[in-house]
Amino acid sequence: MLRRMSTFSGQKLATVVKELENFAPITLAEKWDNVGLLIEPHREKQVKKILLTNDLTEPVMSEALTKEVQLIISYHPPIFKPLTRVTQSHWKERVVAACLANDIALYSPHTAWDKACGGVNDWLSQAVDILSIRPLEPELGAPPGTGSGRYIDTKMELSQVLESLQKHIGNSVHVALAVDHNPKTLIQSVGICAGSGGSLLKGIKADLIITGEMSHHEVLEFTHNNTTVLLCNHSNSERGFLKQFSPKLSESLKGACEILVSETDKDPLVTVAKDLNKEQSAFADCYIVG
Repeated sequence: MLRRMSTFSGQKLATVVKELENFAPITLAEKWDNVGLLIEPHREKQVKKILLTNDLTEPVMSEALTKEVQLIISYHPPIFKPLTRVTQSHWKERVVAACLANDIALYSPHTAWDKACGGVNDWLSQAVDILSIRPLEPELGAPPGTGSGRYIDTKMELSQVLESLQKHIGNSVHVALAVDHNPKTLIQSVGICAGSGGSLLKGIKADLIITGEMSHHEVLEFTHNNTTVLLCNHSNSERGFLKQFSPKLSESLKGACEILVSETDKDPLVTVAKDLNKEQSAFADCYIVG
């Protein structure tokens, strides 16, 4: 079978890494995080094809091999805790082994992308009509707009926010309704944190919280204080950023690399709903989507 010749000239791995860190320096990442270039092939070759994924699972690794990429950018670091061995006994070890065996580089930005101006939290914030926006925790010494989470001033009805959020992330959204909130409740302030936002958002005074996941007791605390909580599932609150970032990365690399977004990467949880009773409101229908 004849293979189509690539029309992309490629860039050196060091050049790609430099552009990634121009966008979001790894110094922005939390101290506990493991970010940056995690796997560097022992043989240098031009990076012509890059695969973006939220998580580097075995299906995504198979996709990378099929598409013959030279670099995987995995938002979540597949190597987080130190590996004491690389065998075939665990899927994370098999993914690392596959990268090494096939000279595929691996880069993970994680919380550096969360904090970056124009990063993951700013992408998630686009689900809301923004009157003003600022980080929940600004990053000292960094450009304005850089930092953890986002706090948004807005003016939308709750039902409008939900509809916009579902459209923005392209998935079902879980909801915890505050006691006195209803579809027509006016939302004027929103706290946002992609991923797991319970600890960062703790104590934030806002009409609405949007995050990927939080514990039962964290949700209780917010609803007790009359704050509505929208939960999207962890990676659903992050994954959509990849499509927005893809053309930006291509432009920064002067079109020399083909940028692909994984087709097999997906959240491990799926929201499943039973048939709703007729007496349930249309508002409930809006929230419980299969």
